[in-house]
Amino acid sequence: MTHDHDLVLRPTEAQQEAALNPPPGRNGGDLVVETLAGLGATTVFGLPGQHALGMFDALRRSSLRYVGLRVENNAGFAADAYGRITGEAAPLLLSTGPGALTSLAALQEAAAASAPVLAISSQIPTAGLGGGRHGYLHELPDQAASFRGVVKSVHTVRTQSQIPSAIAAAWRSALTAPHGPVWVEIPQDVLLAETSLPVVTAPDATPEELVPRPELTAVAADLLSRAARPAVIAGGGAVRSDASGKLLQLAEKLDAPVVTTFGGKGAFPWEHPLSLQSWLEDRHTTDFLEDADVLLVVGSGLGELSSNYHTFTPRGRVIQIEADLGKLESNHPALGIHADARLALQALLETVEERTDPSAPERVQGLLAKVAARIAAQELTLEQDVLASVRRALPAGSPSFWDMTILAYWAWSAFDPRGTNLMHSAQGAGGLGYGFPAALGAAAADPARPVLAVSGDGGALYSIAELATARQYDLPVTWLIVDDGGYGILREYMADTFGQATATELTRPDYVALAESFGVPAVRTTPETLETDLAKALSTPGPSVVVLPAVLRMFAPTHLGAI
Repeated sequence: MTHDHDLVLRPTEAQQEAALNPPPGRNGGDLVVETLAGLGATTVFGLPGQHALGMFDALRRSSLRYVGLRVENNAGFAADAYGRITGEAAPLLLSTGPGALTSLAALQEAAAASAPVLAISSQIPTAGLGGGRHGYLHELPDQAASFRGVVKSVHTVRTQSQIPSAIAAAWRSALTAPHGPVWVEIPQDVLLAETSLPVVTAPDATPEELVPRPELTAVAADLLSRAARPAVIAGGGAVRSDASGKLLQLAEKLDAPVVTTFGGKGAFPWEHPLSLQSWLEDRHTTDFLEDADVLLVVGSGLGELSSNYHTFTPRGRVIQIEADLGKLESNHPALGIHADARLALQALLETVEERTDPSAPERVQGLLAKVAARIAAQELTLEQDVLASVRRALPAGSPSFWDMTILAYWAWSAFDPRGTNLMHSAQGAGGLGYGFPAALGAAAADPARPVLAVSGDGGALYSIAELATARQYDLPVTWLIVDDGGYGILREYMADTFGQATATELTRPDYVALAESFGVPAVRTTPETLETDLAKALSTPGPSVVVLPAVLRMFAPTHLGAI
């Protein structure tokens, strides 16, 4: 009798030959790249450094494609986007100390957005581990401590035999719901030393499934079936778990209106009769959701942005499906279901009873009309026209990546991504510099379609070095830079709060001339010619830059008390 735990994978003849007679000239770095290839990785991002050279030397003996960026944080943003687009763990190769630490802001964004990034860093030589002050280059008393509060898991390697298992464990961690970044560090001497270990073939790193408890989904299904005014908030977890199809089926089965969070853009069709779109920073939407007698929250922790700055106070019963245990009921009491969104929605689809509410589409249209009237009263035609021009110029099916800039804040609420997993921003952690390097990562994942990046001039200065990366790899990314001469949203916040702005004005370069100096074609446009110029740039192979000098304004907030 054979038990499952008795089954082992039998090596092929070729694998057995490679194991018995490994090729000469291999080092610890080869074990890294062999493990990544065995796990299914095809592309790695990163930046070399002295301690990490063993890994980078091994790349030339590997089938892995390397995309090198100019700043470690930007390499992290590129890996983040690659992970979001493909759903695969994106390897990020870094060096010790300053190189590693420079990636922290990108890894924080990946953690907030549940993007699977597998960061592999070198470390000081093994003899220096343990916190002593030996004076090694790049030495930190405890490098891993800098990452423990940011990533899902930390894995420190001390011998070559630990490399495949440590990377496989990190891979599994990154791809187990909720997805997220993980950290592996390997000492310099371990990477450089010659190895006689066999070639790594196919380590097992199957992610664990986070299934819902059936007694909880049974209660949730009963509540939704009997609800008079159900509504749904769909967050980033619905996108990361590829649950949009099941979400659509459930909403239609319940006649339940759906609003998507800014991280959940595209989880529900924008023009659907039940779509409340994404106007979460609007009191009318907040009132609508508060009036729901049963509110289903899928893949959202109902944080600051998703709760209209914590002014949202639900009056009905809340059901929260959340893979991140720390977010479950962290802001509101709920029937908390700790599960992957796709699996939980499937369980609800199998048990919920169909209900019909002919008034639901009418209530949805009534809400959207109120939102439109509020925006129209603020005389923000320029901003709406610019966003509409971007939407018309961007081909269907093309992804867009938005930095922290006023046009992006408009897009969070008002932009139709026209598909699932197509609109991404740095709204999770809120750091500058995300848009352009993230777009490069997406283009590396799928170079067959153009990718749009949107930045302000302040955020653009964080990423300007990556024009060299775009040119070197000929990536099809069009970068729209909205140049308002400073940190526009901070200027607006300070002027509103203090009467005047401080430290928000920037001396900036001629972005057209600067892009052209990298060999990247660029054009200066106007609001009237933006659609034409942007469409032309997006249809032209390779990278391009479109610069729009414009001062945009935000629509008035409602969380401060005014509608």
